[in-house]
Amino acid sequence: MRTPKRIQPLVDDGLVDEVIRPLTSGKEADVFVVLCGEEIRCAKVYKEASKRGFKHAAQYQEGRNVQNTRLARAMKKGSTFGRGQREEVWQNTEVDALRKLHRVGVRVPKPYGCYEGVLLMELISDMEGNVAPQLGSVAFTPERARTDHALMMRYMARMLCAGLVHGDLSEFNVLVDEEGPVIIDLPQVINASANNNAERFFARDVGNITAYYGQYAPELLPKRYAGEMWSLFEVGELQPETELTGVYRESTGFADVDALLDELEAIELEELERLERSGE
Repeated sequence: MRTPKRIQPLVDDGLVDEVIRPLTSGKEADVFVVLCGEEIRCAKVYKEASKRGFKHAAQYQEGRNVQNTRLARAMKKGSTFGRGQREEVWQNTEVDALRKLHRVGVRVPKPYGCYEGVLLMELISDMEGNVAPQLGSVAFTPERARTDHALMMRYMARMLCAGLVHGDLSEFNVLVDEEGPVIIDLPQVINASANNNAERFFARDVGNITAYYGQYAPELLPKRYAGEMWSLFEVGELQPETELTGVYRESTGFADVDALLDELEAIELEELERLERSGE
């Protein structure tokens, strides 16, 4: 096929030999299957901020630190240079997260680098060499649902121990190959300690994943893994291999009604956005 304009520099530099075909096109990026030497990989071409459909991006970016104070000031002012730097930070956030999670034992696509807004990474495929399906298109036996759900809870605990929350995790950004689930799409990844929205997004991530597997193993639905993990994380007791039970009892006290209403409204808006992405 004809090489997309954004990938052509990678071809010129010898990083990509051939663009084989488009893979997916989303609100955030277009993904292509590419040939790099003898390996089949994928190239994720990020869309410009003005063309992205990712809403409430500021909530995700809270707590992201830029060491260079000049760059931080430019980004805050919103100058042309600053907007360009903000885009670079957004794009590099995913490759940095992939590298970090790969090191701590979370199954994610192996990243090879981000070049001028194009992320080269591993193509997750099935035993026949086809692109692995999304979790949302896979049916499970109760036993397999329990096994894969436990694995996903383990991955999410490891992410949290590494200081990261996916922030947009659902059955639409998990792939499934013969070894189990693989987490994808991390440009919006959240700093678990520095972002005031982190706990809320973490609870939503865990809830989405549990709800999907719970269709096949209903006994998972009442479990409270999000509360269990977050409470351990807050007091520094969550470890990558902590034995999770799904049992958690919230502390009793007076509820902040206004905060609760704000939270419910935010959750409702996020659910509407999720349904819009899924076409439901």
